[in-house]
Amino acid sequence: MTKSRPQVLILEPDLAVLDYLRLTLGDRYALSLFSEEKSLLDRLEQKDVPDMLLLALHPGNDPLPLLTEIRAGHPNLPIVVLSCSAELRDLEMVIRSGVRAIVMKPFVGTDIEEAIEENLRSGEEKPDAAELLREIPLNETHSFVRSSKRMRDLESQASLVARADIPILILGESGTGKEILALYTHKMSSRSQNTFLKVNCAAVPADLLESELFGYEQGAFTGAVKTKPGKFEICTGGTIFLDEIGEMPAILQAKLLQVLQDGTFSRLGSRSPMKVDVRVIAATNINMKEAMANKTFREDLYYRLNGFTLNIPPLRERRDEIPVLAEYFIRKGARRYGRDPLPFSQKLMDALTSHNWPGNLRELENVVNRYLVLGDERAILDELAPVSGQTATGSNLEPANGAGLKALVKNLKGGAEAAAIAQVLEGTGWNRKAAANDLQISYKALLYKIKQYDLSPQDRA
Repeated sequence: MTKSRPQVLILEPDLAVLDYLRLTLGDRYALSLFSEEKSLLDRLEQKDVPDMLLLALHPGNDPLPLLTEIRAGHPNLPIVVLSCSAELRDLEMVIRSGVRAIVMKPFVGTDIEEAIEENLRSGEEKPDAAELLREIPLNETHSFVRSSKRMRDLESQASLVARADIPILILGESGTGKEILALYTHKMSSRSQNTFLKVNCAAVPADLLESELFGYEQGAFTGAVKTKPGKFEICTGGTIFLDEIGEMPAILQAKLLQVLQDGTFSRLGSRSPMKVDVRVIAATNINMKEAMANKTFREDLYYRLNGFTLNIPPLRERRDEIPVLAEYFIRKGARRYGRDPLPFSQKLMDALTSHNWPGNLRELENVVNRYLVLGDERAILDELAPVSGQTATGSNLEPANGAGLKALVKNLKGGAEAAAIAQVLEGTGWNRKAAANDLQISYKALLYKIKQYDLSPQDRA
């Protein structure tokens, strides 16, 4: 017998809210209402499996045991969580348990209906090809592109946590697309119609970063001829993306902690606190646990920023996406340079797929753009070929006659180091600061190596 209406179970200890949900949803869905966990679990033991479960979370009540028990018996049952608290640990656990959606209280009936309708599809249905590959436009120049299971899971987590309006920390190597994921999260949030601002904490000099973020009053310092609002003030109601947060000076870390705690800060040169409503998404490619151990990053700030962590895998761990991303970048480059997209031969695609991509998506896009502009497949194949008898600068690795083993070994080591440095620089688009971070050497040491090996952007073009 076909069910005329989807069967929805609701667990809500608050009887007034339960009655509201009955009045709001009762005409559209076949509801079974529960105010106690045991009654709900007894109902789930019956053979008749419901289409959806609405599960209310309440502060101080650990939802993990209940979710674990429900998932054990019904791994594919779509669950929508109703939460009146942005308790960070609870939300992280809930999202990792595979719930389909989170609706924050206070809500209206339409919020619940939208969540139910979006997630009613049975979890046993396999996604079709269109769902396996998604290209989600974010603005005129960027899209969120994914096809692997790891990235589909990451998209699902980002979509869920976006609605919870808590701070997010995005971790990943340089060039993996942390800014794209931050922008996608913003677009999926209730703040999507408001401002999204990016601040690169590594690119702005430390003495200017405070005024950049928090603004300054007229006369706060020499040259401050008029009051200037900072990024937090400009971004109120929206999302601020703090890239390379690990590079933020200690004095600013304390000020950022205050913003996250109570939403207030003071402009440089002012004693009057200012209130803002800004969602913070931070990103870094450094090891945050090491930074905290070395006292270069505040532990209390880390835990405030880390409302939820999104880890982006490097491109070498999702090689199945390389053909999809290469096709996307060739179309994007064609629009940018006013050219027709070029096809990828099987040989070229194999070379792209087998390359290690230390610079991740940024490096892949650079290589695809060079292919588009030069139209020379052979040059790209040579570039992607493993370095053997040549250094990154083209110097022959054969030692002079009689130079001996020691000279040969020194020459080989130098060539390998030069090739590695050139590859990372290429992957970061010759952003020396980012490359130094990736190589885990000081900025000054990197500049010395660039000069030592006579490296330049043209070396690998």
